[in-house]
Amino acid sequence: MGEHKERMLRNDWYLDEPDLVDDRRRCWRLLDRFNATGADDDDERETLLRRIAGRLGDGVVVLPRFQCSYGTHITLGNRVFVNHDALFMDDATITVGDDVRIGPRTQLLTAQHPVEDHDRRRQGWERPLPIDIGSNTWLGAGVIVCPGVTIGADAVVGAGSVVTRAVPDRVLVAGNPARPVRQI
Repeated sequence: MGEHKERMLRNDWYLDEPDLVDDRRRCWRLLDRFNATGADDDDERETLLRRIAGRLGDGVVVLPRFQCSYGTHITLGNRVFVNHDALFMDDATITVGDDVRIGPRTQLLTAQHPVEDHDRRRQGWERPLPIDIGSNTWLGAGVIVCPGVTIGADAVVGAGSVVTRAVPDRVLVAGNPARPVRQI
């Protein structure tokens, strides 16, 4: 394992390297097959998803097109539903609890880049921060979850929201950036 892959797995600043490229390509080859399945190929999609994801609970449904970086850093709990065109940038871990509903075109993005260090950004440095989504949470269509965010159990994130900070349990948030609307 290369130095930068080890750094990525520690959620430290890293640069891309051949080990990481190989891991992504392995994932993308499986995603090509997953996304090419027919409407009635539920068993084939599940088989491929089990090869892509790090951990997959029972009764998980992920609809094509689905995209992710590595797959192996994704944990989906029981009865998770992921609608069309989701993107899980899993440079860090993405953990989704049981009974979560994820709307179409939702993006879970773990990678961040240097903001003030322009030279390091130009060189391609990035750092992954994990995303955790609590059980029985609903992310509406087009939600973007930023690196390092935790969303509590029984929360709801309104369609089109950009979640930049932690969301407590049983709260409805909406907007850009997402802000609490009310307890639920």
